[in-house]
Amino acid sequence: MTEFPHAPTPAFLFDLDGTLIDSVYQHVIAWRQALSGMGIDLSVWRIHRRIGMSGGLFVSALLRETGLKLSREQIDLLQVAHMEAYERQADSVRPLPGAPELLAELTSRGVPWAIATSGYARTARLALGLLGLPEDTPMVTRDLVRRAKPDPDLFLAGAALVDVDPAHAMVVGDSVWDLLAARRAGALGIGLLSGGYGRDELERTGAFRVYADPADMLERLDELGVRLDD
Repeated sequence: MTEFPHAPTPAFLFDLDGTLIDSVYQHVIAWRQALSGMGIDLSVWRIHRRIGMSGGLFVSALLRETGLKLSREQIDLLQVAHMEAYERQADSVRPLPGAPELLAELTSRGVPWAIATSGYARTARLALGLLGLPEDTPMVTRDLVRRAKPDPDLFLAGAALVDVDPAHAMVVGDSVWDLLAARRAGALGIGLLSGGYGRDELERTGAFRVYADPADMLERLDELGVRLDD
């Protein structure tokens, strides 16, 4: 019998905020507080629409909308103020439903996965304890790459970290920025509704499947090529 190639085991690259932990609105409030500290008053909805981008690009996009100008030093100070404001709210952050169980299930089945987040290590690594993950969990943060979302660098680095071809990986994210970065990395995109974006927005940006949250995704892993009966 002729031996044909087998498909590789699927691999997953997870965004963090709004995908594995319920922290989007803490970030929104933290950005609002940081901006207010510099005398910049922006509506919460405008801030939310940019969550998931890198901090520097996030600030540039919001400033473009307002017509304000900040120096590089002021932008850096703004990002530090955001991290400090987020840390003050970190105790209110919780894992999203099914997130620890989803990661544990993938691990038990030998499915490679990594976390790739636009957040800096200072705040992102706080999530490891929440998710019951060890310190050596494969994680790529903004500190480690040249550019963050919507550039693909984070997901390319995440794939390299677990030694998989990005074309054989699926990016799981809650924002259009995650899915745009996934497409640029050559990976399939999976959308979650747990960050506040709508199904239509996620699908238009390239999500081939959309789930409510990690628990919903866990129930439907067979749709993604993870065979639960293997």
